[in-house]
Amino acid sequence: MGMEVVCFDLEGVLVPEIWINVAEKTGIEALRLTTRDVPDYDELMVYRLGILEKEGLGIAEIQNVIAQLSPMPGAAQFLAWVKQNFQVIILSDTFYQFAAPLMTQLDYPALFAHNLIIDDRGRIVDYKLRMRDQKAAAVRALQELNFTVFAAGDSYNDTGMLLAADRGFLFRPPAKVIEEFPQLPVFTEYDALKAEFVSSSSRSIG
Repeated sequence: MGMEVVCFDLEGVLVPEIWINVAEKTGIEALRLTTRDVPDYDELMVYRLGILEKEGLGIAEIQNVIAQLSPMPGAAQFLAWVKQNFQVIILSDTFYQFAAPLMTQLDYPALFAHNLIIDDRGRIVDYKLRMRDQKAAAVRALQELNFTVFAAGDSYNDTGMLLAADRGFLFRPPAKVIEEFPQLPVFTEYDALKAEFVSSSSRSIG
C-alpha cells in the first residue's frame, strides 16, 4: 500500500445524501438542504435541528430511514478496490449515529465523523463537532506523517480537504461548486476516478 492514503467524503460520493432521503421519506421538503446548498455547516445544522424539533422527529425516525439506504451503485466494489491498493479514511461531516448502518455495507472503513447529542426522549438536541474543519486538518496531519494524500468529495465542505490534498478530485459535484473551484478536476464515474488514482500513484498498481 505504500505511503499513500485516499480520503473520501461519504455522502454524495459513496452513499446517498442522508438528509435528502429523510426529507423524501418524511415529506419535509425543508430538510433537503445539504452542504451542496449551504456552505456554512453550523448554519445548516442549526436549521436542521430546528425543523426536527418543530416536526417532532427523533433519532429513531432518522435511523429508520438510514436503515433502508444502500451505497451508491458500484460504490462498495470501488471502495473495496481502493482499500486493496491504498490506505483509506472516510472524512465525513455526518454523525457516527447516522453512519453506522452504512459502514456495515461498506465493510467498515475507518471513519472520522461527529457526534449527536440525544436526550432521554430520543430527540436530537444538539451536535458536537469532533473539531472544526476536520477534513482539511486530517489531510494536513497525514501529510505531516509523510503520507501522500489523494482525496475525493462533492460539496463545499469538502473543498478545504481537496485543496489541502496532494491530489484532490471533485466527484459528481453540483455545477456551482465546479464553477467556484475550477482548479479541481471533476469525475462522474468510479472507473475514471480509479484510473486517476492509478496514474497519480508513485507505485505500479495493477
